[in-house]
Amino acid sequence: MEHNHDCSHSHEHGHEHEDAHDKYMEALAKYNTHLNDEDVKAKVTHFIEEHLAENNTPEVKKFLFHCIDLTTLKCTDSEESVMKFTEKVNDFVDKYPDLSNVAAICVYPNMAEIVNDTLEADNVNIACVSGGFPSSQTFIEVKVAETAMAIHSGADEIDIVISVGKFLTGDYEGMCDEIEELKAVCGDKHLKVILETGALGNASNIKKASILSMYSGADFIKTSTGKENPAATPEAAYVMCEAIKEYYMVTGRKVGFKPAGGINTVHDALVYYTIVKEILGEEWLTNELFRLGTSRLANLLLSEIVGQETKFF
Repeated sequence: MEHNHDCSHSHEHGHEHEDAHDKYMEALAKYNTHLNDEDVKAKVTHFIEEHLAENNTPEVKKFLFHCIDLTTLKCTDSEESVMKFTEKVNDFVDKYPDLSNVAAICVYPNMAEIVNDTLEADNVNIACVSGGFPSSQTFIEVKVAETAMAIHSGADEIDIVISVGKFLTGDYEGMCDEIEELKAVCGDKHLKVILETGALGNASNIKKASILSMYSGADFIKTSTGKENPAATPEAAYVMCEAIKEYYMVTGRKVGFKPAGGINTVHDALVYYTIVKEILGEEWLTNELFRLGTSRLANLLLSEIVGQETKFF
């Protein structure tokens, strides 16, 4: 008897699992997820050739600076170094009163409290990477606890990485359940979901991962952790912005976009700006919906804005 009971139970569970899988396949079916990588590359090249030059202005550079998530994610970070990092953002207000500050300071969760205690600049958020960043390979219980602790310590925004292994093996339910659970922990705090596009292999996968992440509650989708190669690419950005646009058309919900990792020059930043502007339009050109994850870029943009080499940060 006992044995039969187990069989029927696993059979039922199998059905539930199938239903959940169907739910995600149904969600994906509303979008074009069969993309050709060469096509994407050609479109991106065309966008940049046609439109980048017109965006190379002081106003755009000031805006891009205002979209930076100023990031320090090093194993050498200490309370002292993070405090100094934060104090620079405070000092920026006095040194450059006519410029808008960075959008956020992004740190590991154990550093949220020190940023929270040190930060005096207005309208600068505290972002934390969480959920077993950068590999996302840990227990969901640990991801939940880490995220809750980060928020409790002062984080306004949480950046997590999808379970890339689950996604690549077709376990969309497993991947999406985690995002939903972590979004529930965040409540009204923004959840940025990192796809780690360099590990996804092709444009079709990037499109699918974008849609599934938004469907599961992502407030932002982000290209990369910066800990894997390749990191952000214009091609990944193009596909993600197309996904955001299509998702908005279907649901009416605006999801933000954040390229991160490997944004090393002002030209790189202008490329991402151009893609967002051309695909998503002016409505997305606000730091509520567009961020750049970088540490190097802040000084480079500032140097171009003020017209001389500046190593402020």
